[in-house]
Amino acid sequence: MERAQFFSAQAGRTIDAPRRLQTRFAIGDVVRHRVFDFRGVIFDIDPVFANSEEWYAAIPEDIRPDRDQPFYHLLAESDDNTYVAYVSQQNLIGDSRGGPVEHPDVHVYFQQFENGRYRMRRSLTH
Repeated sequence: MERAQFFSAQAGRTIDAPRRLQTRFAIGDVVRHRVFDFRGVIFDIDPVFANSEEWYAAIPEDIRPDRDQPFYHLLAESDDNTYVAYVSQQNLIGDSRGGPVEHPDVHVYFQQFENGRYRMRRSLTH
């Protein structure tokens, strides 16, 4: 399999990843965490784990996800909080509620919620 490399500022290092990768979700999709009670809208995707080693080591070993899968950046919400989450593909499922996400930064990335997903702002696409 062909490999590619990219620098991740978040990880502070160069990341090695497959050149081609199939993702289950896309930017603008509303998803839910499989284990924890939160949902969010995807605003960025890393082809493999591209966060810090400290972040990865902080995940309990018995639930630590495999590094070699897509990781999604979410504008997330729970019952009492909004935040940015970084979640492995294995821990995400489609959100059956299908309603908009009540995160204060949604308008920064997306222009509208339509047919169960968000449309990215035209100024952010290429």
